[in-house]
Order: sequence, then structure tokens, then C-alpha cells
Amino acid sequence: MDLDFSPVWQGWPDLLRGALVTVEITACALALGCVLGLLVGMGRLNPKRRWLYGACTAYVAAIRGTPLLVQLFILFFGLPHFGIVLPAFVCGVLGLGVYSGAYVSEIVRGAIQSIDKGQTMAAQSLGMTPGLAMRHIVLPQAVVRMIPPLGNEFIALIKNSALVSLLTIHDVMHEGQKIISVSYRSLEVYLAIAVVYFVLTGTMTLVLRHFEQRLRQGGMVR
Repeated sequence: MDLDFSPVWQGWPDLLRGALVTVEITACALALGCVLGLLVGMGRLNPKRRWLYGACTAYVAAIRGTPLLVQLFILFFGLPHFGIVLPAFVCGVLGLGVYSGAYVSEIVRGAIQSIDKGQTMAAQSLGMTPGLAMRHIVLPQAVVRMIPPLGNEFIALIKNSALVSLLTIHDVMHEGQKIISVSYRSLEVYLAIAVVYFVLTGTMTLVLRHFEQRLRQGGMVR
């Protein structure tokens, strides 16, 4: 079978615009996921606060126990039944961000719990409050330990963003499907889309690696 990439070259500007949309929606979802993950992860550190611990645990269980595609469809197709109509882009960001937040929260919780409790006790013996000890002693070390698993989560989120094309968002996958609908060259277009995602995930890997090296060189962890 002969490959014909001419439709890809002709539609390349559209694929690039779709890639920018993919970057935008992923960046917004990453920000939301990190904020939610930090808050929920911190909330699951103290079982004594039953209402907070229970709510955070229920959130993590519900999100991790259901498919991302179903969650996106609930936001886009289900909420209008209750009179709540959100733009497709907002549904995509919320869906990806809330989904990622559940996994980030476990990364945050695990990294914080991996820090020796003796450091917190030593900080408190010097007069630090638990909040100050967490902010200045525990979190800086935990952040470095979070980066490798966070990198995996961020890369997974970039790839999962392909699902938002089903919400009529004009991301790279949606633009690729438009090219296929007029050229019928599905293999060539999907190969081009795969290259785009490979570049995006590779760039994310390099950025996170550089960030981790900077933190280690800054002496935040030995």
C-alpha cells in the first residue's frame, strides 16, 4: 500500500492550530489538577478530620473508579438536563482537571508521607507551627519526590486530552478527523497526529527533567 501524505501537508496549518488548542486545554487542566490534587492530598493526611477526610476519599474513589470519557459526557451532555450549559472547552478543562486531580492527590499524599516524621517533630521543637513546618520543611522535599510520578501523570493527561475531540473541541485529533473525512487517508493522518503527541509529551518530559535538576541543584533535597 502506497502512503500519500499530501493531505497531511495541505492540512498541516489546521493540525498546528489543533495542537495549540490541545496545549491550551491541557495547560488549564494541569493547573486545575495540581490545585485540586494538592488540596485533596493534604485533606487525606489527617483521618481525624472525618468530614474532610471522608469527602476527599469519596472524591478520589468516584473519579478513579469511573472512566474519563463518561465523566466528560456527564459534563457536556448531562448537565444541560439540570439547566447548566457549559462551553465545550470549559467541560474539557473541568473533566480533565478533576480527573487528573484525583491521581495527583495520591502522588501528593504519598510524597508527603514519605518524608521522615522526625523532621516535622524537630521543626516543631524549634518553635515552628505544624503549618510552617509543612510549608518550609516537608513540602520542599516532597515536591522533588513528586516530580517523577507527576511527570507520568502529566504525560498521561496530554494523551487523554484526545478524548475532548468528542465534545466538538477543535483539538489536534478533531482537526485530523476533519482531514480524514475529505481525504480518506486515515493512516497518514493518524501517523501525523501521533507525531504531534510525541512532540508534546517529549517536551513535557524535558521540561520536568530540567525542573527537577534545578530543584536538586538548589539544595532542596540531598
